[in-house]
Amino acid sequence: MERNRLFVLGGLLLVLSAAAALVLANVLQVVFFAVTVAYVLYPLRQWIRQRGAPRRVASAVATTIGFLIVVAVAGPLVYIIYRRRTQLVAVVNRIPDTLEFTVGGADLAYETTPIVRAVNDVSQQLAFSLALAAPRLALELMLFTLLVYGMLYKPSAIRAAVYKLVPDRYHDIVTCLHERTRTTLYSIYVLQAATALGTFAIALPLFVAFGYSASFTLAVISGILQFIPIFGPSVLILFLAANEVLLGDLYQAVSLVVVGLVFIGFVPDAIIRTQLAGYTGKLPTSLYFVGFVGGILTVGAIGLIAGPLVVALLVEVVSMLSEREPPEQATL
Repeated sequence: MERNRLFVLGGLLLVLSAAAALVLANVLQVVFFAVTVAYVLYPLRQWIRQRGAPRRVASAVATTIGFLIVVAVAGPLVYIIYRRRTQLVAVVNRIPDTLEFTVGGADLAYETTPIVRAVNDVSQQLAFSLALAAPRLALELMLFTLLVYGMLYKPSAIRAAVYKLVPDRYHDIVTCLHERTRTTLYSIYVLQAATALGTFAIALPLFVAFGYSASFTLAVISGILQFIPIFGPSVLILFLAANEVLLGDLYQAVSLVVVGLVFIGFVPDAIIRTQLAGYTGKLPTSLYFVGFVGGILTVGAIGLIAGPLVVALLVEVVSMLSEREPPEQATL
């Protein structure tokens, strides 16, 4: 293909991509999420293809598995917000109306009623907003499914277009960025999801043993908190322990801290992450935390994925810049 024609097509691609981003701004997060999920599901699609399945069947099976996983992860969260919010608020309502403590010989009192009232109001607003957004969420889920299937059905089209627009001597850069993207997304989705599932499985019987009526809800929250780097489910354990202290049950609080931090906060990381460490993106926890927080504060919930991914790609580019010579091209 002529160089001028490549430049024209490349420029046209950029213009149309910008136009699509503008027109599809309200569903851009769904598109990004679908692209990243397709990235992770591609090895599964290839594995099914290698077993003799047609391309259409392999793509459909991989998409169905991805759809079921998304529903399995999001379903309990929606259930908690809409159905079990009263039990979640009940934990907060157990806090005394007034907290009394002594500082420097002076008796102080703090009213907790406004905080409890605010938690009740927020839970009601979340449930109401979720009910109103149900039709939109259903459409977005359908769009997500179609996008994932389309990208899995013809994955070579995008790859061929990218390599055709990029000069041959820069193909190694594209390959490095592709590998970094793949490993980072695997780390975010597969590793974090596996750790979250393990956390839920451990937390559920422990919360039942400690006598919490909302054990399922607390176990789901523990699993979700695994996606938050550094802090994780330890925040929930410490919050519940502080609540027990305020209620005067010091033995329950100490037991919860000791058992909870070990089995819920430490064991899933020590076992699951160790077993899957070879498949991670090798991104330091501190940088992952920066990307996680910065992404959420900047672009919202999708920043949970976009933030660490952008930081990982930045680290990869810096690593390539530090190399004295570019890697040799592979000979086919």
